[in-house]
Amino acid sequence: MRKTMIKKTMPVRKIKPATQAATKESPILKEVKQLYSFMQDNQLDTIEYNQKGLYLRLVKTRPAVVPVPVAVGGSAVAATGGAVAVQEQYKEVLNAPLMGIFFRGSTPSAPPFVKEGARVEKGDVICLIEAMKVFNEMRAEFPCIVKKVLVENGKPVKQGEPLFAIERV
Repeated sequence: MRKTMIKKTMPVRKIKPATQAATKESPILKEVKQLYSFMQDNQLDTIEYNQKGLYLRLVKTRPAVVPVPVAVGGSAVAATGGAVAVQEQYKEVLNAPLMGIFFRGSTPSAPPFVKEGARVEKGDVICLIEAMKVFNEMRAEFPCIVKKVLVENGKPVKQGEPLFAIERV
């Protein structure tokens, strides 16, 4: 006689891995992630949400304006061909101390730091130049009158490019 062995098997249960159980998201966290994705997809700086007893305000921070001392004076840096013609047309110009994006005001909706015909005192901020996500303040080294703004707001400038035609006071 032959003995046959019969094994009893237990019903198979699916067990969730520990990582899956640990990462289960709450419904609120899911909503926050959806709002953040919406904000990123639509390039929004701020979003507010108030529903189902949940008030949330997401704000994208901007890089801080870091003042960097920049020497502003005559033409300390060699100018390019177009810059030479501008310098010949005006008695004195203020040149870009570094390459970057020229901004007349602190924000697009803010008034410009200086206007044509305005008197500028030593140490006054006259513009910003953004280089590598850092906003560099350009300050006047001496009192002067801004005769003409030579660069359009938001345009790239090269080091040594004339930005303002001025007259010393």
